[in-house]
Amino acid sequence: MRDETVAREYAETLFALAERHEGLEAFGRGIDLLVGLLEKGADFKLFLETPSIDAEGKKALVRRVFERELPEQLVNFLLVTIDKRRQRLLGKIAEHYRALVDEKEGRVHVEVTLARPMDDPSLQLLTRKLSELLGVTAVPHVRVRSEILGGVVVRTGDTIYDGSVRRQLDGMRRQLLKAKLPSGSHG
Repeated sequence: MRDETVAREYAETLFALAERHEGLEAFGRGIDLLVGLLEKGADFKLFLETPSIDAEGKKALVRRVFERELPEQLVNFLLVTIDKRRQRLLGKIAEHYRALVDEKEGRVHVEVTLARPMDDPSLQLLTRKLSELLGVTAVPHVRVRSEILGGVVVRTGDTIYDGSVRRQLDGMRRQLLKAKLPSGSHG
């Protein structure tokens, strides 16, 4: 199985555990804490992913470090990932878990590209309009890229709404290049 498929399946299991036990939010905080440690703590990541360290040693440390910090079922889930040698997929599992929670909560993450930074009231208005357009709660992730010149480019999943000035100018340029100019008599 491909890593992406395995990570998705583990995330679905984690999601089901969260719904049955301490809740989506508690598990979300726990998985975020764990992934944060993996991203910031190179030693912890190396420890978990080093094949020469036996699984029992890894599991003992995980139990000791996380038993008071994380929901019990989440700790057990981590121990299973170690047993199955899937701990290197924890970041991907967390991504898929967050996507499942967002879907359940009716949220969608939207990539918004602007030519210039946006003030808070404008961002709130944009968020409200995107939520209305998409029919779910939009969570915008704003990037500033001056090369779009103006307007906005919105991406959600595989769908792109391109209202940039650059795209409009490119469209006009293509139309002008295709246009047939009347032939005048020079005489």
